[in-house]
Amino acid sequence: MKPFTFKQFKIEQSKDVFRVGTDGVLIGALASVGNAFNVLEVGTGTGLISLMLAQRNPQAYFLGLDINEDAAALTKLNFKNAPFHARLKNRHQDFKTFETEERFDLIVSNPPYFEESGSEKDKIARQTVELNFGQLIANAARLLSENGIFSVIIPVEAGEVFISIGKENHLFLNRRINIKGIENSKAKRLILEFSSQEKEIDESYFIIEKSPRQYSDQYLELTKEFHVFK
Repeated sequence: MKPFTFKQFKIEQSKDVFRVGTDGVLIGALASVGNAFNVLEVGTGTGLISLMLAQRNPQAYFLGLDINEDAAALTKLNFKNAPFHARLKNRHQDFKTFETEERFDLIVSNPPYFEESGSEKDKIARQTVELNFGQLIANAARLLSENGIFSVIIPVEAGEVFISIGKENHLFLNRRINIKGIENSKAKRLILEFSSQEKEIDESYFIIEKSPRQYSDQYLELTKEFHVFK
């Protein structure tokens, strides 16, 4: 499968691992990594999100986990080939059984979000089979540093449930980005950021396309340091 080339790194892809997509690019460009030193990514896939965050914050160190052996191998390759490889590590690891004394300033994930179905395609990456929202949130709460941030991108339909489970685990919504696929449409994705502190919610809107197959000025500005636009 053809690699995906960004300005500072290249993503090797595989038919057996969920490919580079807009959701990953958005959270890689928007997650609050600026004050983080120790970052954990849950479900790395190709390693895209950690690579984007590593480009954005040259002081941060990254650990990526993926339960899928093929994904973990692909992440390892893409981390190794990146110019910031010295700050990137990954493991073939189930997040549910992940134990460490470390605490993380940012935990980031583009989690599985479809309920289990009969489809085998992208089963682990796209369905809540191996890791449901409750397990993801509970483990993130356990591993965050005192001022740490938990950042996810999920479908808008799952937002209220996710926020409610967060509260049950003493994680409170601090930031909400409503993402529209195209101008004048309903939001289809949410980037949600949580911490252990209750704060006024910072809410904003983001538009990917101003018309079909025409990126918005907002998207072009956000990704100008990453995408190679022709």
